[in-house]
Amino acid sequence: MLLSCPWLGAAATDLGRANTQARQLIQKTMKERRIPGLQIAVVKDGKVVLSESYGLANVENRLPATRTTLFPLNSATKSFTGVAMMQLAEAGLVDLDAPVSRYLDDLPEAWRAVRVRQLLAHTSGLPDILDEQGLIGGGTESNAWKLVYQRPVQAAVGERFEYNQVNYALLARIIARQSQMPYERYLSQHQFAIVGMPSTQFGDSYDLVPGAATIYSYFPRKTDDPGSAERLSHWFYDMPPSLWAGGGIQTTADEVAHWIVALSDGRLINAASLRGMWTPEKLSSGADGSWSAGWPVLGTAANPQRAGIGGARAAFIVYPDDRLAVIVLTNLVGANPERFIAQIAALYQPTQRAAAR
Repeated sequence: MLLSCPWLGAAATDLGRANTQARQLIQKTMKERRIPGLQIAVVKDGKVVLSESYGLANVENRLPATRTTLFPLNSATKSFTGVAMMQLAEAGLVDLDAPVSRYLDDLPEAWRAVRVRQLLAHTSGLPDILDEQGLIGGGTESNAWKLVYQRPVQAAVGERFEYNQVNYALLARIIARQSQMPYERYLSQHQFAIVGMPSTQFGDSYDLVPGAATIYSYFPRKTDDPGSAERLSHWFYDMPPSLWAGGGIQTTADEVAHWIVALSDGRLINAASLRGMWTPEKLSSGADGSWSAGWPVLGTAANPQRAGIGGARAAFIVYPDDRLAVIVLTNLVGANPERFIAQIAALYQPTQRAAAR
């Protein structure tokens, strides 16, 4: 067959070469960035062409990372929430141009005119429920919500991009109200079950999640003296259930890859919804914002890229024009895979396009 169709043999050779180079690049990057454990998956032309794991899921017990090890997506979860909102819009259950007050009661007056799509794109101007210490006020979820309701807005609606977790907490409430089921059950039934993501679940580093990687960092501890020697330490993050729509998913690179395949071939939303979801949200000035509906906007108009980026340790980037996506999940805060995914993607792109990027 390869003799009668020589281009198939050439394509297989090119793919094999790209996979070999990707493996080499990942292992080199892990050494340079001192990443304990990592998963990578590559989607090309609607197929998962590479799905592998490297290193350790747990350093102290020498547990290897495998293809089934769960890694947190953190803020890359927002892309899944974006898909959920497009699904509800297709079903006629949500109007993305409607004010949030159509779907949610008892909001502060200054919040009521924010449009649903402005929550998705972080152009709402709403105050955040998190600060550098975690939940504002340092107490419970309910107390943090009381405090954030009392805070002034950060900007006029639509004026500028202002990233925060309140936007996605409100989206989770809308999803729950309009679908008549909790946010996490909606995603399980309308995305995970359709795609085939049996391992994917929700939780943070305090939850007992079987098969989850341990998270590490080289950042100083609060108790370290200035100039203390750098060392690998545990990293704990708190993501309460009310904020899961913005950062609660734990999954594998392989399952995210299958989700991207399903997204691209129309099993989750239709082509028009996909284009709309990936269209940058306009600011009130008419300029493009930094996000579309749940997805950071990268690349250029000529070479678009849409991403999910979370926790400085997880990222996936989709290159629609190349029918390509690269997913890298790690257990090191500060690994920032979004910074080296382009090098991996270039191995699978046509030479001229990769050079132009």
